[in-house]
Amino acid sequence: MKRREFLTATSTFAAASAVGYHGFGAEDSETVNFALVGLGKLATNQLAPALQKTKHAKLKGIVTGTPAKEAIWMDKYGIDRRHVYNYENYDKIAQDEEIDVIYIVLPNGMHHEYTIRAAAAGKHVLCEKPMANSAQECREMIQACEKADRKLAIGYRCQFEPHHQHCIELARQETFGDFKMVEAGFGFKIGDPTQWRLRKGLAGGGALMDVGIYALQACRYITGKEPLSITAQETKTDPKKFAEVDETIAWTMEMDGGAVCVCDTTYNFNGVNRFRAYADEGWFGLQPAFGYGGIRGETSEGAIQMEQVDHFAAEMDAFAKHLLFDEPNRVPGEEGLRDLNAIEAIYRSISSGKLQPVAAV
Repeated sequence: MKRREFLTATSTFAAASAVGYHGFGAEDSETVNFALVGLGKLATNQLAPALQKTKHAKLKGIVTGTPAKEAIWMDKYGIDRRHVYNYENYDKIAQDEEIDVIYIVLPNGMHHEYTIRAAAAGKHVLCEKPMANSAQECREMIQACEKADRKLAIGYRCQFEPHHQHCIELARQETFGDFKMVEAGFGFKIGDPTQWRLRKGLAGGGALMDVGIYALQACRYITGKEPLSITAQETKTDPKKFAEVDETIAWTMEMDGGAVCVCDTTYNFNGVNRFRAYADEGWFGLQPAFGYGGIRGETSEGAIQMEQVDHFAAEMDAFAKHLLFDEPNRVPGEEGLRDLNAIEAIYRSISSGKLQPVAAV
């Protein structure tokens, strides 16, 4: 047996004991079955279609609180009634041996509860970002998955997108020398004032938790360093609409190693969607950077031209391969915790008007 064949075979047998592994033979035929929890716009328009493009991930089940959606999804995606759940019988998914991974696509404030219950049901978890409403909830989610010996990943799709991966490679190879600064921002004009994203209990915060986290993430994975301290300011032009959550925030982070990151996010206007990294001998960046498609990049030496891919398909395939073949998990729960530690420092700085340290993981 050739070395690659031997390693593939041994990883396959090892995976069988850790995940409800389905299929045997060619590597491309090995799959991990996913159940989506929450059938809102993201699940409907992005995740379910993405699961039709994956090599190692398959849509097997759904959890929804809207009975009318059940027949539609069953018919469209060939989902058997045995793998359809609601929020009342959610915990019975523990008895469903054909479901391997639960993808939590609920409002932020529900991530904590449903991740812990998924782990208790013996399922691996992929949880949308932000990981939770607080760093303490993140820690509890990590502990619950460790206790159940289940894997946990956070839905940071950009880390699997080729343009972002290329920028990370430029940074790690120090193509343009030592980092000096990264500036990043993401925002849009939010509509319906009654939506859950404007309710603190469900959202945890406003623009920062929803889209500002992309700018924060970019600074962390581009520099490869963690923020040590943060200063932040908030602006509200519509205190009534944004009574519970933030509208516009600008913040500055001092990173371990000396680089400075300058970021902004908003729910007040469109067009903020970029990052740029500056180093001793040049710069590189993406604009637009964080949308679901159409990513464009440039460096001080010319354009970045990479393949456009389905971010969610790449993300779910990566988690499936982590479970099947023990490939690295780039976005474990600790990654979500690090972001929440920084986000809490941003909110503390806004409240105090002072520089705030960032807790370490």
